[in-house]
Amino acid sequence: MTTLPPRARPTMSDVAAAAGVSLKTVSRVVNGTESVSALKLQRVQSAIDELGFRRNEFARQLRQGTTATIGLVLEDVADPFYASLTRAVEEVALERNHMLLASSSTEDPVRARRLIESLGSRGIDGLIVTPSTGIDADFLRAEAAAGSTMVFVDRPVSGVDVDTVLADNAGGARLGTEVLIDEGHRRIAFFGDEDVVYTASERRAGYGAALAGARLPLDPELVVMHSPEASTANEHLARMLALPDPPTAIVSGNNRWSITLLRALREMSTVIAFVGFDDFELADVLNPGITVIAQNPTAMGRLAAEMLFRRIDGDTSPPQKIQLGVTLIRRGSEKIPAPYRSSS
Repeated sequence: MTTLPPRARPTMSDVAAAAGVSLKTVSRVVNGTESVSALKLQRVQSAIDELGFRRNEFARQLRQGTTATIGLVLEDVADPFYASLTRAVEEVALERNHMLLASSSTEDPVRARRLIESLGSRGIDGLIVTPSTGIDADFLRAEAAAGSTMVFVDRPVSGVDVDTVLADNAGGARLGTEVLIDEGHRRIAFFGDEDVVYTASERRAGYGAALAGARLPLDPELVVMHSPEASTANEHLARMLALPDPPTAIVSGNNRWSITLLRALREMSTVIAFVGFDDFELADVLNPGITVIAQNPTAMGRLAAEMLFRRIDGDTSPPQKIQLGVTLIRRGSEKIPAPYRSSS
């Protein structure tokens, strides 16, 4: 089998020779910097089409002092919430003729710092970050002071004054808990990520505020705060359901906890009222459908990207912190009644 040598990519010089015009004329056509006659334009365009010429974007960007690239550092690009957010950022980037480099920090502050440093060393024009819990605020402040254009999304960092896009985490969790209280539930469990995670602590606070508003006690036995794992979910549910006064409803602090808990409940053949924070795939086809407090990751991603490009374009106004609302989607799981218990 004969291996053919790789074909060299056609250059502007090749186009100029094929069109019978000067290299400067080809440059004017390709870059649109100056007008050329209709005849020369047609000859150059025909040569471009015939040769399959494409402009060397990298070289052009170097001349202009830009990489036409932005970066995105998230907890996990595979998570459905972050996947939707990433797609929205990508759409805005493409509208601005920019490419997007996206990476997962896996909630590791050391890894997050390495990713931010690596992207910065590539000369990207700006960066959108979901800050990992525990990331060094001094490092982020130094990056911003050194000229890095940065926007935070989903979480803020105390003491780092950059544009930030958040969801109403506390208000959403309060609303979800109030829905269950309105349905007659008085013993409501809460499952969330570790308290050190900004979104988890905000949602736990919203849950507590709803109980306080209804003059219901917050029982620590009904609160679990760590990353979701199937084995521990089963253990916690079994422990709670064995209490003298077990929970009759659950508020899940994120979509990963929702999926883990629903699987555990199915394995235990247990039915309990349920409201989840974050929508998730197939939540609407379960029986009953799962009622959720839905964020809008698409809106969050688009807004963060638009804010970033305004800064890239030279906006020097004071940083903004924008909090987007959430939406209650009722599907029926909140209406599972609490089992009757005699007061004797």
